Amino acid sequence: MKQSLAARLIGAVAAGTVAATVVVGCSSQNQVPSIGYAVDAVIASYNGGTALGASSGSDAVFARVLTGFFYTGPDGQQVADTDVGTAKEVPGEAQTVQYRLNADGVYSDGVPTSCDDLVLAWAARSGRYTKPGDRGQVPLFDAASTAGYADIERVDCQPGSKDATVVFRGDRHYLSWRNLFAAGELMPAHVAARVANVPNVVTAVQSGDQAALQRIADFWNNGWTIGADKLDQSRFPSSGPYRIDSYSAEDGLVLVANERWWGNKPETGRIVVYPKTADLKSKVGDNAVGVVDIGAGSVKDINLDGFSVRTVPGRGAEQLVLGTGGVFGSADARRAFALCVPRQALFDKLGKAKDAPKSGLGTGVLNSRITQQDSLYYPAVIGAADKYQGANVSGATAAVAAAGAPNPTIRIGYRKPDERRTQTVQMIADACKPAGISVVDAGSADFAPPQLTEGKVDAVLGSTASAPGPAGSETGVAATSALRTGSGLNFGRFGNGRYDSITDQLAGDDNSTTTLNLRTEAENLLWAEMPSIPLFATPRTIAFGDGLRNGIAGPTQAGTGWNMDRWVLRR
Repeated sequence: MKQSLAARLIGAVAAGTVAATVVVGCSSQNQVPSIGYAVDAVIASYNGGTALGASSGSDAVFARVLTGFFYTGPDGQQVADTDVGTAKEVPGEAQTVQYRLNADGVYSDGVPTSCDDLVLAWAARSGRYTKPGDRGQVPLFDAASTAGYADIERVDCQPGSKDATVVFRGDRHYLSWRNLFAAGELMPAHVAARVANVPNVVTAVQSGDQAALQRIADFWNNGWTIGADKLDQSRFPSSGPYRIDSYSAEDGLVLVANERWWGNKPETGRIVVYPKTADLKSKVGDNAVGVVDIGAGSVKDINLDGFSVRTVPGRGAEQLVLGTGGVFGSADARRAFALCVPRQALFDKLGKAKDAPKSGLGTGVLNSRITQQDSLYYPAVIGAADKYQGANVSGATAAVAAAGAPNPTIRIGYRKPDERRTQTVQMIADACKPAGISVVDAGSADFAPPQLTEGKVDAVLGSTASAPGPAGSETGVAATSALRTGSGLNFGRFGNGRYDSITDQLAGDDNSTTTLNLRTEAENLLWAEMPSIPLFATPRTIAFGDGLRNGIAGPTQAGTGWNMDRWVLRR
């Protein structure tokens, strides 16, 4: 029997979902027809599969617009979305998953959902399709990550069909297969085909037509970008309960009920998403917002009177992502900087979440990049972090001298305004100055993580995969991918073959002893090479206005909007 999202939501609450808040309004009150949602993601791309989309937080905005076989739940877990279809592993020599899209599934433009969408997602994110570059072959598609998709041998699909069979390579087994073809990853293939002027994506992929694939890739990479220009609505059809009505920097992203949605009708017909680029303090002050989901302390003097407020540790890792060129061209220089970064003091002042549990996530300095603090493996894999508790001036001074780069200047970039991150940079500057390391606040209102790749900054201050807002998941795929050689999320361009091999093995081996050994080796390697400096689990302030029902905090990459179609506001 098909289970609706509403039923799954109730089940999630019963299971003890993180920071659940259900405010029951008086029956005599009137339902508000539109709810404002303030979130510190940046609306930059409809396509969550691109580096731009993933690093700006599109999953937190479009999870109920572009649906998939799974979505990220409020605890960071993958939850099946049976409104979209079913996915199940089937016996065979190679790992095989059968996908069946809902027979009633149709985009808001009237075109049925089909396995073409899966073929496009796989082609774009497999890394298989390349073109000549200055230094050899380079990917056609600007994918955020190839994790899992690179392990797929083929996607069997007849163009327009509701069925697809995904067959993995014989030498691979991908444990986290539920992360594939998920919300935000199944883009409308019929739009890509139309704009690229090909009959369908499936035939172009199966035939390996390089010219057609190049046109498809050009659109996939850039055709769903959201900027100052008015949106061409024909390119942005929805497969979820909401569709885009309009977008502007001033008025935010207006989502309205998708009339062609085949599942449960949204409880509220209009959601207005106000991203980080909006004046969130003013929007809240003007009573335009019913739900707030922002980094704790990021919006100065925001008044949340009239809201039910909780500050909880997120699944995202607040961190400094370091470049591997310029001033950080050597691991010695990166380690020197890590010695003076006051990680314990930063956690004590800026990283503590008021509503953190007594143990696990958010209860101390974060000492791992790829293992969550509430994992059973965490205490055993973090030994190499002991020497980097921070503010070690003498150690940093000696390390700077050993690195052969006296008086380095470190430019730290992040998306402004962000009061907590501004304070973070200032505390780092104060702590590192005695060691002869100058730290410059290079945050800006238009900052984006690729500025690290371009050499405009030396480090990015952000959450997992350099995201400015909601980030992280229980499986940690983005965290692992962000340090993998060649990954679109690897903005520091770190590369280590042994790390890549470890993550490949972790993706397919569920033996606990092997997993413990591999995770320990990975962290030892990362603390030695220092491509990033973890600080703490990013604290999230999540608030629901009085009269808001069915609001459940989601301090993950999907944000609290993961179930926005169930929100009801009565006043």
